[in-house]
Amino acid sequence: QVQLVESGGGLVQAGESLRLSCAASGRTFSSYNMHWFRQSPGKERDFVASIRWTGGSTVYTDSVKGRFTISRDNAKNTVYLQMNSLKPEDTAVYYCAADSVPYGNFVSSRSGYLYWGQGTQVTVSS
Repeated sequence: QVQLVESGGGLVQAGESLRLSCAASGRTFSSYNMHWFRQSPGKERDFVASIRWTGGSTVYTDSVKGRFTISRDNAKNTVYLQMNSLKPEDTAVYYCAADSVPYGNFVSSRSGYLYWGQGTQVTVSS
């Protein structure tokens, strides 16, 4: 059973930074692509960033490029999302997600079946 536990959310002011963490357990972490999504009230859950199982490739949604960085530490079974220059529109519940199939294409795999964490709230005040 795959378990994903996010942490690191909170309330910050615009322009500040936060680092989210997602600790994974239940299988070999290093074989699976990992993703971050977010959901604002009344909106659908949106893609934020993905990282390949090797850690060597990443992809971001346009609105966070240059501000957010996804990374992973396979020795610690953890994926991170460093968020800099935060804006009020970044306010959302942030979810960590993991592929269900190992060694997938990290760009297309986020559209497939994923395992999800419980989410962590990020609130950015203006």
